[in-house]
Amino acid sequence: MMRRGTSEADLQRAVVQALRFILPRTAIIHHCANEVTEAGPRGAKRQAILVGMGVHAGFADLMVLCDGRVLFLELKAPKGRLRPEQEAFRDAVLAQGFGWALVRSLDDALGALADHGFTTRIASPTRRPAP
Repeated sequence: MMRRGTSEADLQRAVVQALRFILPRTAIIHHCANEVTEAGPRGAKRQAILVGMGVHAGFADLMVLCDGRVLFLELKAPKGRLRPEQEAFRDAVLAQGFGWALVRSLDDALGALADHGFTTRIASPTRRPAP
């Protein structure tokens, strides 16, 4: 049976696979599962437990740590929008001097690495000007 995923989940798997290949072996690529998808009181209770354990609303999909650099990647489908909690997280991260990038494609992820000075095991792509 073939497993169906969302476009964001498919993008995230592709990005993680690529980052594991191109970043130094010492790099850490981490996904924090910070939301419960179960509806109803049981899901709400589980979410409250996670929040009590330190889950932060709006936390980025991926955190990349490598050679003293930290980059948060928020992955979105082509037409996906940031939720207010994600915007607040982005603003807090940037205010503290960390890197953050909105990623809608594998090229966006690779460009974000280049933009934030990450060293890779392959040549960095040339960045296109933002539209």
